[in-house]
Amino acid sequence: MTTAPNMLIDDLTQRHSRVLDALWVVGFSLVTALLAQVRIPLPFTPVPLTGQTFAVLLAGAALGSRRGFLSQALYLAAGAVGLPVFAGGGATVVYLLGPTGGYLWSFPLAAALLGWLMERGAGRRIWTSALSLVVSDAVILTAGALWLHGIFGVASRQAWLQGLYPFVVGDILKVGFVGLTLPSVLRRYEH
Repeated sequence: MTTAPNMLIDDLTQRHSRVLDALWVVGFSLVTALLAQVRIPLPFTPVPLTGQTFAVLLAGAALGSRRGFLSQALYLAAGAVGLPVFAGGGATVVYLLGPTGGYLWSFPLAAALLGWLMERGAGRRIWTSALSLVVSDAVILTAGALWLHGIFGVASRQAWLQGLYPFVVGDILKVGFVGLTLPSVLRRYEH
């Protein structure tokens, strides 16, 4: 696994190796699993509010495209084989095919996209960081709503009402937290 220079994790550790890369991938997979347990059920949608999207964004921003992707793919694999890593301790492939499947399947892609943008310098300024985070988060929310519509046959308008709109405020807060802190952290650890 090789990564672009100046990713936050590389700057923090000042070292780079395959072993360290693997530890970061596993670590961010575990962070996603822990934040999945921050779960608030909503009565009007089968999809709960969770901390997972924050972990996905953080993984992409801190690890870069490849390691961010791998951390989220590992998270999905852990749940698919039966480890209780999904929201509410859910596990197995069946969970990946349920109402939250669209969000879950998009995690590696969103982390990779954000990591790719950060590798190209998007995290150095607040506005480019924020735009990159919003776009990556929109991938997750859109995939979730489309999954509800396409797989579960929820009417298009209802899919957006149940799968996207309820999560916008929470995701704005998550994006804002990462977006406002990331540029200053990156500047602190620049070579």
